[in-house]
Amino acid sequence: MRSDADRLGDILQAIAKVRERTAISLDTFDHDEMLQVWVIHHLQVVGEAARGLSQGLRDQHPEVPWPQIVALRNILTHEYFGINLHQVWEMVRKELPELDAQIRRILASFGPLGDE
Repeated sequence: MRSDADRLGDILQAIAKVRERTAISLDTFDHDEMLQVWVIHHLQVVGEAARGLSQGLRDQHPEVPWPQIVALRNILTHEYFGINLHQVWEMVRKELPELDAQIRRILASFGPLGDE
């Protein structure tokens, strides 16, 4: 079973992958279906990893919008044809940087081996 530290690391890796490919314009994103799929996949990874975190960790960090992260994963996975790509773009540009910082702060509290 994967630890909370492992899952938090998965979230950071997925965020990094999204951010490295989205230092572009909205117009470029709108016209690149492969990039859209890439971003959506990694956002699903973020949601899946968040869903697998222990309830205790989520309770200790209510500043992170865990329910919304998991809900986004469910929308991206199950309602694929209803996805608003402009909302995805805005979330990537505005909300992922803050989530990255929050996850880094949580991981820093785990100590050198990722154990609490």
